[in-house]
Amino acid sequence: MSTSRTVRRAPSAVPPVVRRVSSVASPVSSARAARRASFLVYAAVLLAGLYDAALRHGDGGGGSPLPAGPWAPLGPGGPLSVVVFAAGIGALFALDLIESRRFRPGPPPARVAAALLGLRLALFVLVTAFDGSGLSHVLLVLVPFTARLSFGRTAGAVSAVACAAVVLAGYQWAAPGWPGDIEYVSDLLMLGVGLILSFAVAGVAAGAEEDRARLRESNARLAAYAGQAGELAAAAERVRVARDIHDGLGHHLTAVAVLLEKATAFGERDPALARQALADARESTRRALDDVRRSVRTLRAPAAPAPEFSLLAALTDLAAGAAGQAPAVELDLGGDETGYDPRVRTTLYRAAQEALTNARRHAGATRVSVGLALGDAEARLVVADDGRGFAAGAEGFGLTGMRERVRLAGGHLDLATGPGAGTRITITIPRAPAPPAHAGAVTPPFPAGMPPSPAGGTP
Repeated sequence: MSTSRTVRRAPSAVPPVVRRVSSVASPVSSARAARRASFLVYAAVLLAGLYDAALRHGDGGGGSPLPAGPWAPLGPGGPLSVVVFAAGIGALFALDLIESRRFRPGPPPARVAAALLGLRLALFVLVTAFDGSGLSHVLLVLVPFTARLSFGRTAGAVSAVACAAVVLAGYQWAAPGWPGDIEYVSDLLMLGVGLILSFAVAGVAAGAEEDRARLRESNARLAAYAGQAGELAAAAERVRVARDIHDGLGHHLTAVAVLLEKATAFGERDPALARQALADARESTRRALDDVRRSVRTLRAPAAPAPEFSLLAALTDLAAGAAGQAPAVELDLGGDETGYDPRVRTTLYRAAQEALTNARRHAGATRVSVGLALGDAEARLVVADDGRGFAAGAEGFGLTGMRERVRLAGGHLDLATGPGAGTRITITIPRAPAPPAHAGAVTPPFPAGMPPSPAGGTP
């Protein structure tokens, strides 16, 4: 089918399940099947009529003799009769083709369908009037089929009864004693069976069309949901990358800026201290570069296993990296981190890192205490500084990202601060984190900056 070729040329962003449902939900198959059935009926009636005409003209044919008199050409088997008969069948073929091409893939509007049904009935009458074989009565089975598909069950049943009544009236008018003729009776019974089968098949086709309509609606909803899920995942990934850049690279760049200011200030007064500040700045730059390398490695191969790290060692190194700088960092670490999920350890490390960055960059603090208690059920991190604090509602991107990290890990963050009162951040996270809301919200299982990146490689 053309759909499959299109998919091979330009793969769709819609999931394969959606594309499979779409192919099943196509209404073209039932319309094509109905049109083919009509064509077969038209072809059978046409062949029977032409065969009867040929027999009438034959030398020893088995058909009825040709009529005599001035109206002979229009009588059964007459030349004009055959022409009109064949033209009527051709008009039926053309009508079905025009309808299928003009209104595909769905049915025509109700008014158009009514006009088409009326036109078909007129052509049926015309064909029947000039058919010498008598097989054209079979065209009537198409009436309830079309009416059922176009106008519903009631219209289909009424049209079937009306067709039977028309045939009965014709028999009564043409042959009043027809009930005693087995040929008439058998023809009537066969017509009745055909009408019933036609109505039943139309019901099945209508039910299938309703099922396909429901499938198309479900397919549209599924495609919309898939698009929304993709947008949400992309948005969550953007937020995660922004958090990592802010918390990791931002921390190191803040340290570099402070150290460079220190080196500039003490360049002439204390060259040794200035050189040490430059060395520390180089170390912070190296860690920032390692951070970028790890982030790129994670984005390029998110499924690759990440190295484990020790939260206690990472916090110790974080405090050691701030040694000799303001504010002074005091550590109080306790408990065993064994069994804690990597996401929990990552979240706690990032929170401590961001809190130290805020104390150094914004708070003007002289001292920061970092306390971590790793219990059997939950971890508790408390970071407090003696800085200037800030008013309620003045949180920046860093604290917002910290809250998001803690919430995604199933924890809770309490913030106590005020102008001139310092800042105290308390974070509590269960030992096993809550499952992530979606893939884009998953925090990488190791913090940038810890552990040291493997030797070699470039970002």
